[in-house]
Amino acid sequence: MEIKVLGPGCPKCKEVEKIMQDAVEEAGVAAKVEKVTDFQQIAGYGVFATPAVVIDGQVKCVGKVPSKAEAVAWLKK
Repeated sequence: MEIKVLGPGCPKCKEVEKIMQDAVEEAGVAAKVEKVTDFQQIAGYGVFATPAVVIDGQVKCVGKVPSKAEAVAWLKK
């Protein structure tokens, strides 16, 4: 599973990255959490508000910080 946290590196983006890493541990799935800061790549996902979360190429969340429970639910699907 490939998880990308999209954002320029603001505090909310860092918070989302931490939430996703915690969710991966809690869900017990094999996943790589990657931070994407390049605006060209971010726009390539059709995302124009950050932070955003992309899991296996599918945009799950845009412009908000998800709860850890939300993140775990995405990983278990």
